[in-house]
Amino acid sequence: MINEKQVTRLSKFLSLVLRHKPETIGLTLDENGWTDVKILLQKLKSKGKNVDLITLQYVVENNTKQRFAFNEDQTQIRANQGHSIKIDLGYKPVEPPETLYHGTAERFLDSIFKTGLEKRNRHHVHMSGDLDTASKVGVRHGKLVILEVLSKAMYKDGYPFFISENKVWLTDTVPPQYLRRK
Repeated sequence: MINEKQVTRLSKFLSLVLRHKPETIGLTLDENGWTDVKILLQKLKSKGKNVDLITLQYVVENNTKQRFAFNEDQTQIRANQGHSIKIDLGYKPVEPPETLYHGTAERFLDSIFKTGLEKRNRHHVHMSGDLDTASKVGVRHGKLVILEVLSKAMYKDGYPFFISENKVWLTDTVPPQYLRRK
């Protein structure tokens, strides 16, 4: 069986090829980010990564951030969100809770409070419905700061919100007037 270090390594590599650079292994994603599982496994093997279907299923099911999803019959796989390449994940707008959270590093605060949260090279700004998840994300970038996003107010002002399969909240931008330091 695969150990946790191998799971993490494979998960990071899958993030690269399913979210950012499928060409790294000669992979093609459809307009919704899906690719054929058999082809993915073949391409991984051709790049020296000996991954079988059982290992791939284990990584998808046990990834702590639930970054990947299979279709119903497990013949297709995609990343749930976080893409820097152009795809349409098919999300429908939904009403968010009163407040969402965004974890970041203290060194980014001046810029954030000037321009807001920006998606930059991604499809959306990512937010969490709980402090724990926001903390885990933000601590990776430096001295942790949690920002409250006044999501219900944004929604009432016409900003669309979406939620991914793994419960990450998404929007295009969060202007500074909707942000509060927690």
